[in-house]
Amino acid sequence: MKPRYLIGGAVALVFVIVAAMSLDNSKIEYTNLNYAANSGKRVQVKGAWVRDKGCTYNSNENTFSFTMRDDNNAEVKVVHNGAKPNNFELAESIVVKGRVENGVMQADHILTKCPSKYEGNGQQVRQSM
Repeated sequence: MKPRYLIGGAVALVFVIVAAMSLDNSKIEYTNLNYAANSGKRVQVKGAWVRDKGCTYNSNENTFSFTMRDDNNAEVKVVHNGAKPNNFELAESIVVKGRVENGVMQADHILTKCPSKYEGNGQQVRQSM
């Protein structure tokens, strides 16, 4: 075999390995706060903002924080490096992607699920033919 085929094959193998590792690292599982706190992994947790505990934005540090409650009624303080997400106050639920460190969820991303303006309000819509 020619050396350039061996080198080309080795380079292709390295690219395949790097791609596989990147794909594996991009997988983030949905879980609850208890598992998130004990696993140390980067995860996604669905829950709701605990409104009576408020939320704050620190402009000096560019951090947004609030308390979140998951579907099992576990609570955690969430700290996000960045601004408050749009429509945060209107959100029915939130999904936080991040890792729990020292009892605080360090959020990479915060996704909000707001009521849809396209959902019905309990009235039936008549279609004309």
